[in-house]
Amino acid sequence: MSQSKNVAVTPSDGFAKVRRETKGRKGKGVVTISGLGLDNKALKSLATKLKKTCGTGGSVVGEVIEVQGDKREEIKAVLEKNGFKVKFIGG
Repeated sequence: MSQSKNVAVTPSDGFAKVRRETKGRKGKGVVTISGLGLDNKALKSLATKLKKTCGTGGSVVGEVIEVQGDKREEIKAVLEKNGFKVKFIGG
């Protein structure tokens, strides 16, 4: 019994939003990347590429990629290489 799920992918506005968060994570910083407009499979492969580049852990939560640590510059380089425009949000 395989169910095909029609998961709605939020369309991208052309910018990958990169934000550093510590709230609710016991003071540990993560970088969240949202607004990519990719399906789940593409998100997971991009997350794997980002984690390998940064040498850290991370995960995909909904339509948001989380990468541990503050590696915004490395993440920006990988996203731009994959054709995304990057916008830093917050401090």
